[in-house]
Amino acid sequence: MIEIIDKYWLLLLIGQYPNGPLGGLAMTIIIAFGALVASLPLAILLALARTSGVPWLERPVLWLVTFVRGLPFLMFVFWVYFGVPALFGVSLDGVTTMVVALIIYESAYISEIVRAGIEAIPRGQIEAANSLGLKYGVRTFGVVLPQALFNMLPSLITQFASIVKETSIGYIISAQELTFAATQVNNLEVTKPLEIFAILAIAYYLLCGGVVLVARMLERRVLRRRKQAAETARPLTQAVAA
Repeated sequence: MIEIIDKYWLLLLIGQYPNGPLGGLAMTIIIAFGALVASLPLAILLALARTSGVPWLERPVLWLVTFVRGLPFLMFVFWVYFGVPALFGVSLDGVTTMVVALIIYESAYISEIVRAGIEAIPRGQIEAANSLGLKYGVRTFGVVLPQALFNMLPSLITQFASIVKETSIGYIISAQELTFAATQVNNLEVTKPLEIFAILAIAYYLLCGGVVLVARMLERRVLRRRKQAAETARPLTQAVAA
């Protein structure tokens, strides 16, 4: 195993770059992070529609989110990879296909995280914003979303770990990511698949485990901030009650 790492670590880390396309672990992180950042605005819009209180807006979004969450991610990869050229005459490479499919798929999942964050905001804050005459846009983007995004930050980081694992499907359509790099090493070595894919498993475990560890640290920080805010607000509440 050490011999394989020593021989192919550069291919597993950055693919064939700079003599070829960037790949390996670096491309896996780029795909996952790009998909997370790009899907977040769409997820926020879906979550706002779900919490809008407008039935004709809530129901179609609910059906859409339920439909996307009810299908395996591989289906979206195939739909994008084969459907876009058939419908628009544009051929997508493996990396672009993965990013587009992940944006569609993850926006549904992240929208539920955002919705939970919005609904966790105390109702009194929204009522206070309404009593001050704040419009919907100011109330949502100035009061509700900043708190909701802060509270759901650990969940978003944990979701990033899930996206990293989902990128492994990209080897099927020749996306130059970590699993594809491992299959290239396996094709070169032929006789050592157990060692090669054990290295691949360890790499995913270390990466995703590190992400989850960061999420837990942030979660403790968020809980500590909530506790401090509650302790600060308690004397004010008692004074008002008196």
